[in-house]
Amino acid sequence: MPLSAILPDLSPWRSTRDFRLLWVQGLVTNFGGFMALVALPLQIKELTDSPIAVGAMGAVELVPLIVFGLYGGALADAVDRRKVILLSEAGLGLLAVLLLVNALLPSPLLWPLYVVAAGVSALAGLQRPALDSLMARIVPHDQLTAAAALNSFRWNVGAIAGPSLAGLVVAYAGHAAAYAVTIAGFAVSVLLCTRLSPAPAAHDAEKPSLRGLAEGARYAWSRPVLLGTYAIDMAAMFFAFPNTIFPFLADELDAQWSLGLMYAAGAVGSLLLSLTSGWTSRVRRHGLLVVFGAAGWGLAITAAGWFSNVWVVLGCLALAGAGDMLSGLGRSTIWNQTIPDELRGRLAGIEVLSYSVGPQLGQVRAGAAAGWTGTRSAIWSGGLACVASVAVLTAVLPRLVSYDARTDADAKRRRERGLREP
Repeated sequence: MPLSAILPDLSPWRSTRDFRLLWVQGLVTNFGGFMALVALPLQIKELTDSPIAVGAMGAVELVPLIVFGLYGGALADAVDRRKVILLSEAGLGLLAVLLLVNALLPSPLLWPLYVVAAGVSALAGLQRPALDSLMARIVPHDQLTAAAALNSFRWNVGAIAGPSLAGLVVAYAGHAAAYAVTIAGFAVSVLLCTRLSPAPAAHDAEKPSLRGLAEGARYAWSRPVLLGTYAIDMAAMFFAFPNTIFPFLADELDAQWSLGLMYAAGAVGSLLLSLTSGWTSRVRRHGLLVVFGAAGWGLAITAAGWFSNVWVVLGCLALAGAGDMLSGLGRSTIWNQTIPDELRGRLAGIEVLSYSVGPQLGQVRAGAAAGWTGTRSAIWSGGLACVASVAVLTAVLPRLVSYDARTDADAKRRRERGLREP
């Protein structure tokens, strides 16, 4: 097999200026965001020494994510998507400033950390549908899988570098330094967003409304393939997302130095898969990617909770990341291949719930289970529950497994509208 058949497909990068801008913008903001992702729960841990208090982050983030994710989806179909992305990014930068101010206090307060966590969740929910729905408009139809792989590669670079450096920055320079890096990342990101081309809504687009949200929900409910992607992702993240208790796992393994590596390990596995993702551009049964990837994620998380050698645990987390990457490629491709542009924003809002609410509830589950049964048992039991749930959902929604981009009616309609969305 030639090397070019394995290496990532760079067609979206070469063909689309806005894709290049979004790719670089995402790399910068992900790097700063992952710095805060490590620093924030670690600061809560230092202030409370409670896994339940750390897991409570997921609880305070949940409602804003649901409300603003759904509203953001309707908004993305009604206004210029570039403006939504730009203003949300600026708001996230301001919240990072609040974290920095609190960290510089002689005695940092606990409650502002939860307030900022809720605010970040709200703005991320507002922004993500605009980002996701823009991708199908600016990238040619036959390059969507390649674009998803390149975006995953970008995310993983930030997910590896951010947490790894964050652990060192927090340890040697303090939380304030990590938040300062986050602020700088958002500043650069805002400048890049100003260079994006306008992405106005259709001239006959309706204002955001409950009726519009209901229309999007009815479309999703009528598509078993879409329902399968949402359900499997939510189940996998709810049962097997133990990131919030990594500080306690590092303590239990007597390897506090490994905390940053634990946060980054999943991204390492995902990155390795994305670096060899050229073959995915030729896959047509994307539902199988979703199923096998989610099941692999659950099995690897089970092993990570079972073993006590820190290097084996890190290897298992890397395998989990590869499984998540595989599942994510399948989900993203199915969404972009089948959903019409006039519903992309609202369906992207539902997508936000499917891949964000799961991790938020998963944080609560992991923190509560760790407090009741212990850290490692909370991890491996969640992994087993993930595998079982994927098996049940696959049996209940067989259309997901049989999805074929060449024969699916929705995918054919999207393809017939042309290589590029208007």
